[in-house]
Amino acid sequence: MNNFLLWGIILSMLPISEVRGGIPVGLQSSLSPVLIFFILSFFNILIVPLVFLFLDYLHVHFMRINFYNKLFNKYINRIQRKFEQKLGFWSYVALFFFVFIPAPTTGAYTGALIAWFFKMNKFYSFIAIALGVLGASLIVTLVSLGLFKIF
Repeated sequence: MNNFLLWGIILSMLPISEVRGGIPVGLQSSLSPVLIFFILSFFNILIVPLVFLFLDYLHVHFMRINFYNKLFNKYINRIQRKFEQKLGFWSYVALFFFVFIPAPTTGAYTGALIAWFFKMNKFYSFIAIALGVLGASLIVTLVSLGLFKIF
């Protein structure tokens, strides 16, 4: 396996860089840009179910900590109840566009955290996040290849 591809996969799976950092590195390999796009997008999308599982598991254990439990019940539950009635189809569209924007902290990790926090349907959230990752990957690929200029 090419070192650039391996580093691209690693960067695509890290919370800070995701595909925004992985694709430019991966494109330096000898593989096709289309193949790089699909491989690195796949590995970034692969993170979403793991983040959901991780958050569900950790939250149960953190609720046993008195400080976390009080903080969560006092502030977080209030925010969740406030937005719970307002969440609908458009919340998934908003989640898609949030992940779609190729900017720092707007990737799959944050999208999964937002979906978990607002107790959104995990299946629909996964679809919205996956489509957002594909869109962001396309933008980053085109910009990295010089086919699309942001400024």
